[in-house]
Amino acid sequence: MSHYFTAEPPTGHQEKTIQFRQMGIDFTFVTDQSVFSRQRLDYGSACLLEAVERDDQPKTGRLLDLGCGYGALGIILKRLHPALAVVMCDINKRAVALTRRNADINQTRFVDVVESDGMRQVEGTFDLIVTNPPIRAGKETVHRFFQEASERLNPAGSLFVVIRKQQGAPSALKRLQELFGEVSIVSRSAGYWVIKCVKSAA
Repeated sequence: MSHYFTAEPPTGHQEKTIQFRQMGIDFTFVTDQSVFSRQRLDYGSACLLEAVERDDQPKTGRLLDLGCGYGALGIILKRLHPALAVVMCDINKRAVALTRRNADINQTRFVDVVESDGMRQVEGTFDLIVTNPPIRAGKETVHRFFQEASERLNPAGSLFVVIRKQQGAPSALKRLQELFGEVSIVSRSAGYWVIKCVKSAA
């Protein structure tokens, strides 16, 4: 199977429709081959959503779903918090096309979907960034995501990252502590850590 962290997946299409329920709202997503977690919304993303929902930070301003896959995180958060200005980005052209379709399917309007390697083609700054980073792309890519997020968050803005302990959560935590003034593990579940990082207001 092709790597999902690639601009032009060489595999054929095999679309699948999945369902997910969050905060009493039913969501429908079309997925495909060579897109992350095509069989179901992965457990890590579900943990990340729960952590963001529990957080007391106001859900306003600009949000980026960094490495959005087929768009689940950004679409769900926009539906739950319409005041958010949501941007979703991914390097994978197939994922970007699916995200646009899924936004329409879930009646999620006024979102921006950008084809981008990390944040390189994304404009502006953000108050909230969420990412389930592409672990299989390698540590260098994952840590670049962290660096870019630290540079593009507004003062007092937050980054939420989900990563499995056995796939590098301890080293990710160490790197995030080097980049951010305030870092905490806000959730641990079935080997997944959700890490919240807050950019200094100074």
